[in-house]
Amino acid sequence: MHIGAKALAALLGAALAAAPLAAETVAIRAGSVIVDAAAEPSGPATILIADGRIVSITPGHGEVAADRTIDLAGKTVLPGLIDLHTHLTGDPGGDFWKEATEPDEWDVVVGAKNARLTVLAGFTTVREAGSGRETAFALRRGTAEGLVPGPRIIAAGPPLAIIGGHGDTNGFRPEVNELLDRGFTCTGPVECAAKVRLASQNGADVIKITATGGVLSQQGRGLEAHFTFEEMKAIADTAHSLGLKVMAHAHGARGIELSARAGIDSIEHGTYLDEAAARAMKASGSVLVPTLMALQGVSEGLGKGVYTPVVEAKIRAVQPLMDSLVRRARQFGVTVAFGTDAGVYQHGRNAEELALMRAQGMSDREVLASATTVAARVLGMESQIGRLAPGYSADIIAVDGNPLTDIRVLEKVGFVMVRGRVIE
Repeated sequence: MHIGAKALAALLGAALAAAPLAAETVAIRAGSVIVDAAAEPSGPATILIADGRIVSITPGHGEVAADRTIDLAGKTVLPGLIDLHTHLTGDPGGDFWKEATEPDEWDVVVGAKNARLTVLAGFTTVREAGSGRETAFALRRGTAEGLVPGPRIIAAGPPLAIIGGHGDTNGFRPEVNELLDRGFTCTGPVECAAKVRLASQNGADVIKITATGGVLSQQGRGLEAHFTFEEMKAIADTAHSLGLKVMAHAHGARGIELSARAGIDSIEHGTYLDEAAARAMKASGSVLVPTLMALQGVSEGLGKGVYTPVVEAKIRAVQPLMDSLVRRARQFGVTVAFGTDAGVYQHGRNAEELALMRAQGMSDREVLASATTVAARVLGMESQIGRLAPGYSADIIAVDGNPLTDIRVLEKVGFVMVRGRVIE
């Protein structure tokens, strides 16, 4: 195929525009800077950035040698937000049968659209909590190289599930289920350990398991533990030996308790959390990622033909529990970190989770920390993201107002930079 000179120039221009010049320095003149959730707003300050990292933060708007200056003098500047539970490669809906009709390549197209919506909402890092075999990995590379506007992606790839469990293909005829099997189900500690190694080999940044049944899968039976304790322990021990953390989708209390006792690092959802489960989490250091927006989002589709009757019944069963989930966890000293399950509801609404957490007793400052410094620790990236300091990645957002006194100002972000790249 012959490419004309003009077309080639256009392609090269688009590629060059996607990434900053290696030697470019950028100065941001901020009206006020919140360097992390524990600090107070600074007043006027200048942030100097080079090669995608923060070089310095100095008081005032004095002269700084920089190739480019960005004027945010009327804004509060703070670290980019972190969402620990997203599904960028999917959109909300109840059409489970699409798994049998849509190619994985389409998920990457959908993911590119959602990555942009997510980053424009102020989320500069996300943990992708389960996707097709290569889709999130391809998207991860696209955003890292600046070819796709979006956040930094920490990707799990396909989740580990029991045969026929949440995360496994179900709802179809047996022969169709078999054809759609992604190969990440396991039975017994040995096989489960092997699947963790396989996920690591394939490029997973984190191991995702479905430790209990799920609300949106086509199963009417309960939401309790799926894996045995021995299987979960093998998964956690193997992942940790490879330097990977484990996140567990878990609704039922005994599934939560088993996950925590097995050493799994974070519990996603945690709907039926009770005292025994919370005490196990506290003892093991497991973190709760409550995903309150997931229930908010799916509840908006009830009675509209979005979900099958099986799924609707499960949604209605869990509704009364989510209004107290964060309070229950904090009562027993469980750490709560920010995550939304975006993809279950419309992408770009991630920041609405902040007010839902505040409504359950967290202060504005605690909520901001959950989406910055606390979330960064969950990822093991607290020396790179979650605050603004020399040497940290230039993941920066700007808003009107002060999120430490009104967290809802983060629902409207006016400026986003990821890895030193301004997202337009």
